[in-house]
Amino acid sequence: MTAPPADASARKPSNLLLRVVSAAVMAPLAVGAAYVGGWVFAGFWVLAALAVLWEWIGLVAGRDHRLMLGSCGGAIVLAAVLAWTDHPVAAVLLMALGALAASIFVARAQRVWISAGIGYAGSMMLAPIVLRGEDFLGFIAIVLLFAIVWTTDVLAYFTGRAFGGPKLMPAVSPKKTWSGAVGGTIGAIAAACAVAALFGGFNIVAIAAVAFVLSVVSQAGDLFESHIKRRFNAKDASQLIPGHGGVMDRLDGFWAAVIVAVVIGVVRGGLDEPARGLLVW
Repeated sequence: MTAPPADASARKPSNLLLRVVSAAVMAPLAVGAAYVGGWVFAGFWVLAALAVLWEWIGLVAGRDHRLMLGSCGGAIVLAAVLAWTDHPVAAVLLMALGALAASIFVARAQRVWISAGIGYAGSMMLAPIVLRGEDFLGFIAIVLLFAIVWTTDVLAYFTGRAFGGPKLMPAVSPKKTWSGAVGGTIGAIAAACAVAALFGGFNIVAIAAVAFVLSVVSQAGDLFESHIKRRFNAKDASQLIPGHGGVMDRLDGFWAAVIVAVVIGVVRGGLDEPARGLLVW
């Protein structure tokens, strides 16, 4: 009678340790790739997008779809080349064609989901490349995003566990609470202001407002991915990352935040300077 609770409690510290170790490995790699920029950064996000694509197709259609994975993956790689060579519009069009071509490999009921997967994985690759660009402001923008998303994730987890309270969206993610959401957002604003102060020369009030928006959006991205997993009866997207599940599980919040960040940046700074549009107010 007492064995199951003991086993369950024994797993929690181990899983938390795995999460910490995995994060300690992945975070420096992500920041390092952002600092180097160029093909290293592009390659980093191509690999992440391909992993996400593999996980999405596995959720929606199963793992035995190599031809479809190859077709969709090829479109993402070619789109990355176009984005890296300053042709983001062409990259988007190529991904759209890839989504259309991929639909012929699956049953009618799965076509919308597979096309959505190309968009999900492709935007995961395209948005960071566009935002990073070749300017040092691009590196600052990516670091700011990392700070916002990671702080939101970590503080939402610990604040929610500490304070509990009403659930944020129990039908989608029964463990997330409003206290965690608020704590994560407040922490993200503080982290973003710290990054802005570290690099200097930015409007702190504007950066705080941006952080608020992106923190909320990142949590929405987390809930969206939870909805996808629940729709296809999966606990994790995969087991690629020890303690975290899949790449989708780790990048769901970043995916949503970086897309909105690029939209803000492009609206204010154009396709040539999206990082300046996001950061300089």
